[in-house]
Amino acid sequence: MLFFLTSRRRRRRRTGKKTQPLFFFPFQTFSLSPQEHAFITKLTPTKYSIARGFVPNMRVPGTFYVNDSLKTLVDDELADAVARSSESGGKPGGGGFLPAVKQVANVAALPGIIGASLAMPDLHSGYGFAIGNVAAFDTSDPEAVVSPGGVGFDINCGVRLLRTNLTEAEVSPVREKLAQALFDHIPVGVGSQGIIPTTAADLDGKEKIESFFFSFFARRRKKLQLLTLSLFSLFLSPNLPPPSPQPTTAALELGMDWSLREGYAWAEDKEHCEEAGRMLNADPTKVSQRAKRRGLPQLGTLGAGNHYCEVQVVDEVFDAAAARRMGIDKVGQIVVMIHSGSRGLGHQVATDALTTMERAMSRDGIEVNDRQLACARIGSQEGKDYLAAMAAAANFAWVNRSAMTFLARAAFARTFGKPAHELDMHVVYDVSHNIAKFEKHAVEVDDDEEEKKEDGKARKKKVEQRTLLVHRKGATRAFPPHHPLVPAAYQLIGQPVLIGGTMGTCSYVLTGTAEGMRETFGSTCHGAGRARSRNASRRQLDCGDVLAALKTRGIAIRVASPKLVMEEAPESYKDVSAVVDTCHEAGISRKAVRLRPLCVVKG
Repeated sequence: MLFFLTSRRRRRRRTGKKTQPLFFFPFQTFSLSPQEHAFITKLTPTKYSIARGFVPNMRVPGTFYVNDSLKTLVDDELADAVARSSESGGKPGGGGFLPAVKQVANVAALPGIIGASLAMPDLHSGYGFAIGNVAAFDTSDPEAVVSPGGVGFDINCGVRLLRTNLTEAEVSPVREKLAQALFDHIPVGVGSQGIIPTTAADLDGKEKIESFFFSFFARRRKKLQLLTLSLFSLFLSPNLPPPSPQPTTAALELGMDWSLREGYAWAEDKEHCEEAGRMLNADPTKVSQRAKRRGLPQLGTLGAGNHYCEVQVVDEVFDAAAARRMGIDKVGQIVVMIHSGSRGLGHQVATDALTTMERAMSRDGIEVNDRQLACARIGSQEGKDYLAAMAAAANFAWVNRSAMTFLARAAFARTFGKPAHELDMHVVYDVSHNIAKFEKHAVEVDDDEEEKKEDGKARKKKVEQRTLLVHRKGATRAFPPHHPLVPAAYQLIGQPVLIGGTMGTCSYVLTGTAEGMRETFGSTCHGAGRARSRNASRRQLDCGDVLAALKTRGIAIRVASPKLVMEEAPESYKDVSAVVDTCHEAGISRKAVRLRPLCVVKG
């Protein structure tokens, strides 16, 4: 039986007049002339180039990866933008972002960019940067910039995968019960608040910690019995941290190390997490008090939108060796995928930085094609402050996913009557989607000696190792085998890459490749990518029809909002299999495992 539930955790919604977003700027007029079409060249069946000159001031070319079916969607997005522009007399009608190909080209005009402005197969328009955009900036260039639009508002939105030793035959009969247990344990929806006991000290270390149960009881009285039972079912009660008179470790600074210390993570969890679950350049003092106030009550919450917790089944294995190394090599094996980010804290960090960088651009004379590409020099105070605050928000996101891992393990333990370690609920990997990181990459640069020659021959290129600030927005890091940042357990197969599908469709596990390291700064897709806007989905789809379709597939679903059913329906997104197949064919990542959903919990 399929249930549609309204979360008891939903808070009252804001009321009042609608206002323009804080950073709503006038957009360029956009249409694609025959001359502009000439700038886009098909290089391979899955790779297109955007030549310099497509938009003003391009410093490098643009590159995007799509197959023929996905290219049609890119063209449709552009045609939509042209139509809106025509209807409004040359101005983009009804707001909206620039089409993705224009955004990719505009990013190619930013100071300090190196190589190319890249876009993955799930690309679609976003704020400033396109979703799926990857851009690297040379830190040795004093003009190079960092742009919050290249990270996004949900900093370190990412995916975590847990394996289990359960099978579909064991879980399927109780999938409704399990879906309900997850829905009860993990707070979901807009404005949801966490049940993990936290104080302001847990974010910035300024106050003393309260007793574990006293803090919990004071904040969430009604949920005390539920979590207490879950804790004992996990056999964690003997290991609960005692009340401490000392200031707490700052979660924003320590990331998953805080989770480990406070008892919400297993020691081995951080070993299978990007950056080991902690960015060392985080500085909580660069995070505004408003951001901290927004984040404090949201620790351990899923949120809304495309975030989810899914119970999935291993449906097909493409790379047996890689799947075996990850411990998910048996068809019919049950896994859990959690997709969430830094919630309101990350959003506020991005908003604060955009305000500051507008002023920095004016002061430093930085000009961009689209004002949504607000940025600052990497070495400027504004740039340093943003990177430190962004890292703190990224740490918060890892703590958030760790808290939900703790709660998911509790839900499984309660449902199946066994502690989580007996169910083998280990973290396979945790990847980040929206983040900027300093990384070493081999890049081609002009040989100065050869440039001095005037014989008319093409300039010779040489390869150098350089430190780059790589922005990945709606894109996933995908490092190859033997890379030093790949966990020891995965050195022979490459970094696991987790590609979440849409509500009711399959997800994938990929691995990084050497070709991807050369071509895309070790990056690949992050999901399906939207094919239609949320407004269009609500207008064109029916909640009952979507739920009925999920029921016929044997999927148990719990959601907090009826409009979310239409917004997150499979029809609202691109075909995730086409996205993954494009990456596989292009060689920028390699398919390992396909997963099929059994239970879906969404906000």
